[in-house]
Amino acid sequence: MSIFIDASTRLVVQGITGRDGSFHASQMVEYGTQVVAGVTPGKGGQTFTAENGTKVPIFNTVEEAVQEEGANTSVIYVPPAFAAGAIMESADAGIDFIVGITEGIPVMDMTRTYAFVQDRGARLLGPNCPGAITPGVAKVGIIPGQITTPGPVGVVSRSGTLTYEAVNQLTQAGIGQTTCVGIGGDPIIGTNFIDTLQAFGDDPETEAIVMIGEIGGTDEQEAAEWVKANLDIPVVGFIAGQTAPPGRQMGHAGAIISGSAGTAEEKMKVFEENGIAVAKRPADIRTLIQEKLGL
Repeated sequence: MSIFIDASTRLVVQGITGRDGSFHASQMVEYGTQVVAGVTPGKGGQTFTAENGTKVPIFNTVEEAVQEEGANTSVIYVPPAFAAGAIMESADAGIDFIVGITEGIPVMDMTRTYAFVQDRGARLLGPNCPGAITPGVAKVGIIPGQITTPGPVGVVSRSGTLTYEAVNQLTQAGIGQTTCVGIGGDPIIGTNFIDTLQAFGDDPETEAIVMIGEIGGTDEQEAAEWVKANLDIPVVGFIAGQTAPPGRQMGHAGAIISGSAGTAEEKMKVFEENGIAVAKRPADIRTLIQEKLGL
């Protein structure tokens, strides 16, 4: 099985005629995702043609894409100034799962948007995230499909590029994945570690989990305590930013150390205290997973 996206996913690409939207829409179509619609205001009635020749109808609104094509999932490739509005449009149209790829959405915009999405009963992944992929079934976002392979390990990460590294390490070792999820590193995100860990825990085919965190905040510590109290399958953890100086932002807006709570050392200590095997470097992830799965 999988979490969040599967063979029933019917995707609408918001911003499909833009540079990033068109490129990744073609990639998702080629991977096998059911990309049923695109949305660009003012271009309704036109058609987007993917690189493999697949034609995707374009609508002016997400509501039209839902009504005409049965879209149930959306992905946002819209500039930061308009991305919060695009997310809210999806939620208001009845989309169940919204993936925000856009980086740089103002925090104040996301404060309002997060509450709006919650009120509509939708799930938001991101923003500023690489999306999710269920190997061999569907991908929504920018995770490269060629580095994944189906299997029993769930992957959840705050870091985009480290998601790719961890997944590639597993695949190279012959260890497949159920779903790979990048939750994003902004201060306000729609789906956190605990949300994703719980979904993996409810998936009967996920036998182990890789959790990749970063410096800053306390999300990883809270997730580790949740794992000990609620999860029966093994978790392997890695924290990025082990050499980062205090007080300096490192890549993501949420990756700022304040005091001792957000340091890599503190997070790794809490992981170990709560039964999470800690990888000191990305290459250790596959070794620890092999141990946990008895491979």
